Order: sequence, then C-alpha cells, then structure tokens
Amino acid sequence: MDTAIDNVFPPREPKPKWLRVKLPTGKNYTELRGLVDKYKLNTICTSGSCPNMGECWGEGTATFMILGNICTRSCGFCGVKTGRPETVDWDEPEKVARSIKIMNIKHAVITSVDRDDLKDMGSIIWAETVKAIRRMNPNTTLETLIPDFQGNTRNIDRIIEVAPEVVSHNMETVKRLTREVRIQAKYEKSLEVLRYLKEQGIKRTKSGIMLGLGETEEEVIQVLHDLADAKVDIVTIGQYLQPSKKHLPVKEYITPEQFAKYEKIGKELGFRHVESGALVRSSYHAEKHIH
Repeated sequence: MDTAIDNVFPPREPKPKWLRVKLPTGKNYTELRGLVDKYKLNTICTSGSCPNMGECWGEGTATFMILGNICTRSCGFCGVKTGRPETVDWDEPEKVARSIKIMNIKHAVITSVDRDDLKDMGSIIWAETVKAIRRMNPNTTLETLIPDFQGNTRNIDRIIEVAPEVVSHNMETVKRLTREVRIQAKYEKSLEVLRYLKEQGIKRTKSGIMLGLGETEEEVIQVLHDLADAKVDIVTIGQYLQPSKKHLPVKEYITPEQFAKYEKIGKELGFRHVESGALVRSSYHAEKHIH
C-alpha cells in the first residue's frame, strides 16, 4: 500500500547544497528593511522572498512591481495571483518614486504584472512611473522589466520614449516549453519585442531564462543564439524553484558546473554581461548592467 502511494506522490527531491542561502545581514540591509516595514513599501525583493535581497540592498538596488499584484495571465512558473486586476492607481508613479527616495536607491528595477485587460496594457502608467522617478530621483538609474504588451509597438514605444538605462523582457524558458510554462505568451513574439527595442535605439536590452523545467542543453544554447541574433546585451540564467504545489514541478536541479558552461557559451556569443547561477534572478547584479 505504501509503495503505491509513493508511486503516485513520489518524494520531493531535496534541494542541493548550492541552493542554500545565508540570511541577509549588514548595515544597509538592516536600514532598508526598517524603512520598508515602517512605510509599508512594496518591493518584489520582500514579497518574492528573493534569495539575493541582502546582497542587492547592500549595493543600493531594489525591485518594485507596479500595476497591482493580480495578473491577467496564468504562467505555470509564477507565484503572482491570477484573476481580475484592480483598477489602475494613477497615484502609483508618485508612490514608487517616493519609495525609491525614502530608501535612497541608486539603481531601481521596475516590473509589473500583465494587464491585458487595459487598452494600453498598462504602458501609460509604466511611462509615468519612469518620469516620476526621474523627477524625484534624478541620480537613480533605471531598469524596466516589461511584459510583451502583446507585441503592440505603440505601447512599447511609450517605454522607449522615456529611455530607461536598461529595458528587459524575459524569455523565461526554451521554445519547446514556452506554451506550457508561459501559456499566453509566444516565444517568437518575445524575441520580436527584444529585437524592436534594440532597433529603436535602446542602449542596453536584457533577457532571462530559468532552468530545471525539462529543457535540454541544446535548447538552452539555441535560446542564447536567438538572443544574440536579436542583439540582446545582457542575459540572466537561473534555477527555477516551484512557488507552490499548484505550479510546475522542478524537473532537475542544474549543477554549478553546467551554469558555468552556459556563462562561457554566452560570453563567447558576445553578450556584454552573462549572469548564470542557481540563485540568479532577473535583477541580480542589475546595477552592473548599465555599464
């Protein structure tokens, strides 16, 4: 009887030692944590329990999510809630800019849920947020980690016009797994977005993928070639970790040696920066990617 149950619910593979992280410490981290708690500031760093929070905050970098916390898409890897989003908060750009000022952030990463329910897909709030941050924090550099805006160039142009130092859009996975992992997104459309950003004069474009979802080495290398063809400057490669039992399972824990191999291949393909490692996330070492 026990064996039958084990076959239906196989024991979860324990996380390897290289995925263990130290608790964040340090003066900068402690001060920022206090400010976030005191002013109830909304950062992805805290809400997403990012393993690199202490390191990034120590460097004066933080990530903020705009346009609410309910997404119109239902990606198999993502822990953000899916459903009908709340109405747009037009005061949000000022709130985010104020948070960055309070926290004295040197480099801010802005991301958002998908807002396919809106005619402009949230691009107007996106542009207004960048403008507000620039007004209130003229010395803060910016990365915008944008959705695909369904490939609508009018919406993408709003991001281009406000000229963040880095514009990022994640592929998330290899071509074969895109339908399963990202569901409403398309591999080629994401490549088109990245290609368009570069063609329209964005100096630094960036993309990221997660590993451990069942992809092969050849498929990962193909993504790197496709990103290089799209003239992407920066690539991040990290380990997928299952947010809950409802999400896609981890098929494999990628070894540090394999991550190092992908980093070497990426550098040989000419990317300006390649961040490749189990704990790497989209905004890891983001402050270095503007150079």
